[in-house]
Amino acid sequence: MLQFEHITTNPKILGGKPIIKNTRISAEFILELLASGAAVKDIVEAYPLDFL
Repeated sequence: MLQFEHITTNPKILGGKPIIKNTRISAEFILELLASGAAVKDIVEAYPLDFL
């Protein structure tokens, strides 16, 4: 099983979808932003996280 340091699941948050740890931002949302052409720098600026 794959484990990621900053991605987790919690059945009480977003129905158990994978999320960025300690947020309610889904991993799916971040991937959609990247797929639509958003730059990593722009995503990090729009959604700053203390651990990154």
